[in-house]
Amino acid sequence: MVSLFSVVLTFIAIILIPGLFISRRLSVPFSIRNILRFIKLAASQNDDEEERNEKRGTMGEKEKRGGLPKHVAIILDGNRRWAQKQGLGTSDGHKAGARRVIENAKDCFAMGINTVSLFAFSTENWARPEDEVNGLMSLFEENFRSELPFFQRDKIKISVIGNRTKIPQSLLGLIKETEEATKSYEGKHLILAIDYSGKFDILQACKSLAQKAKNGLIQVEDIDESVIDKELMTNCCEFPNPDLLIRTSGEQRISNFFLWQSAYTELYFPNVLWPDFGEAEYLQALTWYQQRQRRFGRRV
Repeated sequence: MVSLFSVVLTFIAIILIPGLFISRRLSVPFSIRNILRFIKLAASQNDDEEERNEKRGTMGEKEKRGGLPKHVAIILDGNRRWAQKQGLGTSDGHKAGARRVIENAKDCFAMGINTVSLFAFSTENWARPEDEVNGLMSLFEENFRSELPFFQRDKIKISVIGNRTKIPQSLLGLIKETEEATKSYEGKHLILAIDYSGKFDILQACKSLAQKAKNGLIQVEDIDESVIDKELMTNCCEFPNPDLLIRTSGEQRISNFFLWQSAYTELYFPNVLWPDFGEAEYLQALTWYQQRQRRFGRRV
């Protein structure tokens, strides 16, 4: 008797009451068929709502990515001071800085940055002690060898800009090999400035245009800013002018780096030495950049 009573209550709770509700809601006769129709309709509406939410979420992500700079340039400053603070040798500071390069490159590209340019070795750096310079050249070679599989796996295009006349042949060979192996990749571009000078970049662009004008390939009156842009070393990338330039260590100058390209660039000077400039510091830089864009009504 108890079992039969339970069955009746279950029928009322699961079938009869919902069925009557559905019948009244849809203004249709009470039947199993109409109940199934309602369930199918509700499921369809739920799927549509989930799709709309997914699209809103996707748009939100696109807007978020849209607020990021397309090209970030970084002056890697502070390796020697970092080593001194840690009680280490200069070479240890440069090794720590090299490790940070790879870690930050991974973070940048994971966040959707298209182009990252690193001022790794300036023309003025040749004046440093010979053993330090030789150590840096060896460190460049070591990293080109060890990181090429990573560049290929993550499809990161590598370009090296600067005056190549003083670079050791062994390093120059590795540079050419890496550039050749990654030249077809798109969407992630890592530019390393080695023996680079902003003045030299502008000078070589002017010489190139002067030679073209001498040979009748271009008229002087046709030379404008866009023509000069194409002659600069950064013409190797899709976004040649950086949106954000970061110089670590707190020094507020760009030290002969991207002098032409940085005319309209946001400049950020965190008081952090390069080996300590991690993901948190990078996120702070991006947040600062986005706030600047919103504050002054620029592109975000």
